[in-house]
Amino acid sequence: MITLTRFHGDRFSVNPDMIVRADATPDTVITLIDGTKAIVAESLDEAQRHRPHAPVVHRRPGDRYRGYG
Repeated sequence: MITLTRFHGDRFSVNPDMIVRADATPDTVITLIDGTKAIVAESLDEAQRHRPHAPVVHRRPGDRYRGYG
């Protein structure tokens, strides 16, 4: 589990395996596999430091998510 801070100050924990993506828009938006989105106070770099073993997936614009593997 990783602990993040919602933009308005509440802290929450999430299983990192449930995170599909994290975007800086410029606020950091975490998207979970069920489509739930959370705007967090941490920067994208700070959020990635919470999960240093996270794989980095590079996709080109227009690529569709096709699941794991």
